[in-house]
Amino acid sequence: MDKMTPLKDIQLFLLDMDGTIYFENQLIPGAAEFIDCLIHQNKHYVFLTNNSSESGMNYVHKMSKLGIPCSKDNVFTSAMAMGIYLAENHPHKTIYLLGTQPLHQELKSYGVEIVPEDAQQADRVVVGFDKDLTYPKLVRACELIDGGAEFLATHPDKVCPMKNNRYIPDCGSFCEMITTATGKKPLYIGKPNRNMVDILARKHHYSNNQVGIIGDRLYTDIATGINAGSVSILVMSGETTPEILASSPVKPHYIFDSIQDIFTTIQ
Repeated sequence: MDKMTPLKDIQLFLLDMDGTIYFENQLIPGAAEFIDCLIHQNKHYVFLTNNSSESGMNYVHKMSKLGIPCSKDNVFTSAMAMGIYLAENHPHKTIYLLGTQPLHQELKSYGVEIVPEDAQQADRVVVGFDKDLTYPKLVRACELIDGGAEFLATHPDKVCPMKNNRYIPDCGSFCEMITTATGKKPLYIGKPNRNMVDILARKHHYSNNQVGIIGDRLYTDIATGINAGSVSILVMSGETTPEILASSPVKPHYIFDSIQDIFTTIQ
């Protein structure tokens, strides 16, 4: 592993939310103090999420309601990253979408053309977290992919964390069904793709090694930091257990029990 950048030298913190900053509607202890510390130290922070089911502004409102200073510039989602990717790469291609209405609206805001659910043709199939997923939609997606449509997905997360150690299927689980049926794997645009880090580092005028990614998942958050040449910081307050960490080939630069311990270290 490359030499670790000291925490004090990180200028831009990219923060996962679920399992890192909060669980559902409850802040994890130390989260508010950590953000206040970054503000006082003139550090930049962006809440980076693979959740494509909500609009960026919904996260702004949620974080503000939880008492965390947050504007639209402090949020970057896999839906936004997908919109940028589609707009920059053959923007006139049509999209068949499995996703929520907020994802639909987010992609349209980048000029993406989305075809109806019963469309017979599309250039690309894009899969996100879809609360209204139906079997006919899965079948149509498979038919289009079998017919040559490019297969894209917002993120590979297999489950969404809920309270009391419960989980529900996420985008990665949907994609595995489609892959099993078609033999085709998607290009994931969100974490662990380095794309989101590259965009934000350029936007804030930092090199990637001045960026720190804090999250609770090895295969998304931590892998993103490694792939992007940034500092990876694991918190053990979410999905990753000591057993998962010990058996994983993905190793973070730093490990903390929670965001509270990072605050204690950098204050």
